[in-house]
Amino acid sequence: MTVRTRMLHEGWVVRAGAGRRVPHAVREAGAIPATVPGSVTTDLLAAGLIDDPFLDDNERLQAWIGATDFTYDLDFEWQDEGQDRVDLVFDGLDTVATVRLNGEHVLSSRNQHRSHRVPVRQLLRAGANALRVGFSAPVPAAGRAEQQLGARPHVNHHPYNAIRKMASGFGWDWGIDTATSGIWRPVRLESWSGARLAAVRPVVSTDGADGLLDVHVGIERADERPVRVTVRIAGLEETVDVAGTEAVVSLRVPDVHRWWPRGFGEPHRYPLMVELSDDTGVRDERPLHIGFRDVRIDTTPDEAGTPLRLLVNERLVYVRGANWIPDDAFPHRVDRARYERRIRQAEGANVNLLRVWGGGIYESEDFYDLCDERGMLTWQDFLLACAAYAEEEPLRSEIEAEAREAVTRLAAHPSLVVLNGNNENLEGFEEWGWPARLDGATWGAHYYHKLFPALVAELAPHIAYTPGSPFTPGGVSRPNDPDHGSVHIWDLWNRRDWPDYREYRPRFVAEFGWQGPPTWATLTRAIHDDPLSPVSPGMQVHQKAIDGDVKLTAGLVAHTPVPRDMRDWVWAMQLNQARAVGTALEHFRSLAPHNAGAIVWQLNDDWPVVSWAAVDGDGREKPLLYAMKHAFADRLVTIQPRDGGLAAILGNESEDAWWGLLEIERLASDGTVRARQTEQVDVPPRGTIAVALAADVAAATDPTDELVRARLGGADAWWFFADLRDARLEPARIDLSVRAAAEGVRVEVTARNLVRDLALLVDTVAPDAVADDALVHLLPGEKAVFVVTTAHPVEADAFAAGGVVRSGNDLVAGAPELRVAEPALAEGRA
Repeated sequence: MTVRTRMLHEGWVVRAGAGRRVPHAVREAGAIPATVPGSVTTDLLAAGLIDDPFLDDNERLQAWIGATDFTYDLDFEWQDEGQDRVDLVFDGLDTVATVRLNGEHVLSSRNQHRSHRVPVRQLLRAGANALRVGFSAPVPAAGRAEQQLGARPHVNHHPYNAIRKMASGFGWDWGIDTATSGIWRPVRLESWSGARLAAVRPVVSTDGADGLLDVHVGIERADERPVRVTVRIAGLEETVDVAGTEAVVSLRVPDVHRWWPRGFGEPHRYPLMVELSDDTGVRDERPLHIGFRDVRIDTTPDEAGTPLRLLVNERLVYVRGANWIPDDAFPHRVDRARYERRIRQAEGANVNLLRVWGGGIYESEDFYDLCDERGMLTWQDFLLACAAYAEEEPLRSEIEAEAREAVTRLAAHPSLVVLNGNNENLEGFEEWGWPARLDGATWGAHYYHKLFPALVAELAPHIAYTPGSPFTPGGVSRPNDPDHGSVHIWDLWNRRDWPDYREYRPRFVAEFGWQGPPTWATLTRAIHDDPLSPVSPGMQVHQKAIDGDVKLTAGLVAHTPVPRDMRDWVWAMQLNQARAVGTALEHFRSLAPHNAGAIVWQLNDDWPVVSWAAVDGDGREKPLLYAMKHAFADRLVTIQPRDGGLAAILGNESEDAWWGLLEIERLASDGTVRARQTEQVDVPPRGTIAVALAADVAAATDPTDELVRARLGGADAWWFFADLRDARLEPARIDLSVRAAAEGVRVEVTARNLVRDLALLVDTVAPDAVADDALVHLLPGEKAVFVVTTAHPVEADAFAAGGVVRSGNDLVAGAPELRVAEPALAEGRA
């Protein structure tokens, strides 16, 4: 094969240029080693010239980076190997960059989300060569771009909508303001002769039992010799002769195994090889994996409004989703192993779809390949979020170029089922007062209603398209109407209380959430305030939401008192976050099929911060993740208000019927049965049924001391007539038995009284410790078993330390009474 690749990652240096507030030490250091792919911020950190921006208030101290120019330099050797072409290829420059090779200008870039390829053979010299990449300071560059295009509405403090740079890199209501620069994706030299594969874009569909494959190939030529394109898949081969620069190779693959999402079957993929050759041999080849599946979004109006229903292979998928943001404020640090850990955490929470949010990036091949492999559905926003975007040049061409490249690159991935025009921009125009502020200026409608749907139809007709999130199909109502299409529900977090989620009957929820702090280990690693409190200086830097502390408190006091102790405060806010989202998810599930899915904001964080995430910035699971696990379980029993009483709702998202004796009891807190009801039930696959509770079961004699429990098989539901602060609760009395296990540690917890929302917060037991469950309710005499995975030796007494065994009881009745059974944990593994 004649295409030869040489990575240009070693030997770079970077130095600060123009900038008013560059520290003296940075000026004195001059050129420092640079990591490529990387960023100037992480290079400065590695050189010891700045403190970690994720810690304390260092973010504020490093604002100068976004206002400073930087230059990367690389000296490298090159020898002519006789190839017709040598291309300099940048997969990502962040963001306003000028590239020179041996002093000659070869490229100007203004878009982090694009790649660039430049023929440079004529500029290369045998022996020593010099490559220079100069970056203009992004903050003033965004300001200048805004002046050129005209100011338009946006959230947050920088005009990110005027420049094609990761929006959240300028800060968000959960994100650090890094505003860095750098060569953030790979850079290389590619040498080739004759012709090369410029693009390979498979389009798949099905026809009965057969798979249909059209492989669209783009060819770049250095000469006019005839070439051939050969496609091989599943033992089949097809070759076409190509005279020009484009070709389509079509195959019918008989009796294909379809690609299925999690919970529906195997995510079967086929190896695909695309080969370009001429009479001298193979010139280029591209190996891929594809999956045969059909996808569509059903928005056929019904008597209740307009649904938004996702169908894969004509099977309705109830979406149990989570929103995904860049997993690091410096995305170049996220490798395949980290993507896999995060996707596994989503799987552990029974998530079946990840929505890649529009203020981040077009995610990497590793992310999408892992989702393909594991059957995790994905939804990718085009990168326009919470702002009005100019439709004039130069922004218009940049947005089209990046979108075309992204769709072409991602089209092969069977996990990608939705391409979405924007995040909240349709709602912004209709609901946030933009028209008056725009005064007739363009705001992005062309992209969402013309450009993007045309690109998807042209390049990826096998992927569904929606113009925005939220949106109303057909424009029959405002974009965020619960009766139509998708909605984002934020009024509860901002102004109301979380039990009010039950007042909504949404067709599809694409965003909603509640804030909570990170785990204790993560929080205390990142913030060193003394004393540490919700309003201490470092905590304030790590709380980005407008009036975030006020909203946290307002959302808690109806449910528990606000603790004075900081560790109790963290637990109270984490538990309140989990209860809020869990309440919403169970309610939405109970509305199926009227409701077709919910996507929690958000799965992950990009640094240690108080946020809506279920996994914190150090990758540790918060209680929220376990609330999602319970509410997203294949088989769910939930108790919900219905018609002035209560009903047990049973949701079955498995492939098998679910039947048996449903047992419902009204109980006192000591376990005494006050009323009982049994019903024989049969819940069909992918079905939901409701069972009304009998009057004597649904009504409490003493609400402060009673609850309802419903059980079917291994699933159960709890309904407490009184919230934590109003219930007659005592300190949790708990017996612990801790034993070694193959995975790490097995912890048996036996309750001696009613324990609500029991959790083991194991982040301080061992740095890698993960419990398999949390938020468990126990009646007196009942036992729960937790498996704590860790590679570290742990003694039994570690679980009796303060802040490890927690419950809702702690917040209203005081610290738990713990008894640890002897003998203590032996060293080693069982």
